[in-house]
Amino acid sequence: MTTETAAAAARATVYGYPRQGRNRELKKAIEGYWKGRVTADALRATAAELRRTNWRELAEAGIGEVPTGDFSYYDHVLDTTVMVGAVPERHRAAVDADPLDGFFAMARGTQDVAPLEMTKWFDTNYHYLVPELGPGTVFTADSTKQVAEFKEARALGLSARPVLVGPVTYLLLAKPAPGVAADFDPLTLLDRLLPVYAEVLADLRAAGAEWVQLDEPALVQDRTPAELNAAERAYRDLGALTDRSKLLVASYFDRLGDALPVLAKAPVEGLALDFTEAAAANLEALAAVGGLPGKRLVAGVVNGRNIWVNNLERSLITLGTLLGLADRVDVAASCSLLHVPIDTALERDIEPQILRWLAFARQKTDEIVTLARGLARGTHTISTQLSANRADLASRAGSPITHDPAVRARTAAVTDADARRSQPYAERAAAQRAALGLPLLPTTTIGSFPQTGELRTARADLRAGRIDGAGYEERIKAEIQEVISFQEKTGIDVLVHGEPERNDMVQYFAEQLTGYLATQHGWVQSYGTRYVRPPILAGDISRPEPMTVRWTTYAQSLSDRPVKGMLTGPVTMLAWSFVRDDQPLGDTARQVALALRDEVDDLEAAGTSVIQVDEPALRETLPLRAADHPAYLTWATESFRLSTSGVRPDTQIHTHMCYAEFGDVVQAIDDLDADVISLEAARSHMQVARELAAHGYPREAGPGVYDIHSPRVPSAEEAAALLRKGLDAIPAERLWVNPDCGLKTRGWPETRSSLENLVTAARTVREELASS
Repeated sequence: MTTETAAAAARATVYGYPRQGRNRELKKAIEGYWKGRVTADALRATAAELRRTNWRELAEAGIGEVPTGDFSYYDHVLDTTVMVGAVPERHRAAVDADPLDGFFAMARGTQDVAPLEMTKWFDTNYHYLVPELGPGTVFTADSTKQVAEFKEARALGLSARPVLVGPVTYLLLAKPAPGVAADFDPLTLLDRLLPVYAEVLADLRAAGAEWVQLDEPALVQDRTPAELNAAERAYRDLGALTDRSKLLVASYFDRLGDALPVLAKAPVEGLALDFTEAAAANLEALAAVGGLPGKRLVAGVVNGRNIWVNNLERSLITLGTLLGLADRVDVAASCSLLHVPIDTALERDIEPQILRWLAFARQKTDEIVTLARGLARGTHTISTQLSANRADLASRAGSPITHDPAVRARTAAVTDADARRSQPYAERAAAQRAALGLPLLPTTTIGSFPQTGELRTARADLRAGRIDGAGYEERIKAEIQEVISFQEKTGIDVLVHGEPERNDMVQYFAEQLTGYLATQHGWVQSYGTRYVRPPILAGDISRPEPMTVRWTTYAQSLSDRPVKGMLTGPVTMLAWSFVRDDQPLGDTARQVALALRDEVDDLEAAGTSVIQVDEPALRETLPLRAADHPAYLTWATESFRLSTSGVRPDTQIHTHMCYAEFGDVVQAIDDLDADVISLEAARSHMQVARELAAHGYPREAGPGVYDIHSPRVPSAEEAAALLRKGLDAIPAERLWVNPDCGLKTRGWPETRSSLENLVTAARTVREELASS
């Protein structure tokens, strides 16, 4: 096919779309179902209507091929687990009795059965449910969901492409099931899994699917020869099937690297590559293998993970280069649009000039369609859009919002000494023990307590003017009093104020820092029905005035026990925001770190003796390729130390991390030089404690003994059993007792019972240690 013919054939497509609905209808329906207020049929009807709305909007915008199968009630990896029949034995009875309730049992657990482990989806803030596999796993095909949703789209008269998690990525994301040897490699199950995928592909072909997309993002990570051989075998076998649709193998989030030649030679009809995060590397590699003659290339030239408008002219140059490398070039976002909000048109409080700089899912769809039209019909057909795009880019580049000379001068003056504590840990630890007087196995929580309906109503009343500032503050004070009183009665050793005034651990601070923008409707799925509104890092960052000192000191006035000051660290402030793309991330992190340093210093000056700076995103933001790790970890750990290193030796610095593969960053955790770290550990059965021990981690740690992402209440004995596992790895004098994460999403009844059991467990194990 000639370049001109390839251009004329260009179509617009996407890999996935936000699931929740413009007003988070899915979240409300699912949570209503959990509470018994919404029937299963009503939930399914809501879901079906959301799918129809998304598909129609995409088609009306000009998307030539809509995705199906990307919708989920909770998580698309969990959907894949159901599709391949890999339901854990402990959940099988629930799934057999009621597939919907069993699905949610796997995701959330029940009082009697633990859920699947949850962790981050590559380097995003989306969480997936980890498949549990073992030598005895038997796969069975169940394509009900995938076929039904494809047929729904076809019934609307739309061209549709089912999207599945690919078999290699599915196995690479899996872990050994409980009771299976830790060194079991799920990838050894590939030959057992491929026939199941073959059945699903045959079912989709029978339903009329011309193309099926198989997502293999795990192949953009560093892969061993054995793993690359597995990918080669998988797509050799799937490609050799006669009863199948055409196959589009998709990768995203980074360069495909050594996997590109493998997939380029595979007997599949198309590849989808990321040309935003890894444009130059993927272009070079594609040219090196001789392109994709006779195949379809889906070019992800619109960033599916960030919210800045696309540089249309630059994307057209990339697309023009690609025309000579494939039989057909289609235009897409770099990944599913699941990772961005739905529509900038919903935002009423962002200045129109700034709103022009932003593109949410709806606007990205328009960008994709515009680029496809320009590629297929010539740039003269999109001259109006190109002119407006140039003006938008120039407006942002020249805005005083993006550059603050004072902030830049301060960051330039930072020295290495600014990011180092004044004394080594051993001396600090002695000073802190003397100052705090804590018992063996001290108990604490991570920071937040339940965000009740009353608290949300109070914030809404304040925004709407139904109560004034004084009335709102009285409600916050009453909540803090209740939280402090409960913790004292329960016997918790280091208290928190509960964060009732905070809407979100990043947004709360972003709203008080210069350089950030906040949205009203910019909801993005984090996991299940948990949605967040990532703020937008638009310009240089500074802190005009203290952000947390008032409420922390008020809480401390209510108790003689230490109350932690609670802050969100610089890496997490970046990871859970939409970041600038016009300067290096490390520069932005340093600006945020200096703003937080001012807050830490003010907290200490106000008498706060324990200050926690949370960095749950440290591992999440780790680049997918090992070659890129050192540069990232250098600025990430430096920014944390820059935030915390100005305090006295007897001020105890805590940090917190959750739901990630910590073993990959143990040295970085050490390099943070925090006095105490708390980490998620309950679902992974204290794996992180063993990883810290293997590293020789020298400071104090609190691996969680209470899984807060499940509604179940762990018994005191269950918590004690986890605590004993923790003691196998960490000496008692350095071990803390705490939940996995904050309690914001939990209800008060389960929180009370769980924390009471946690304290009972700590006392039980203390007594055991004393008697031994």
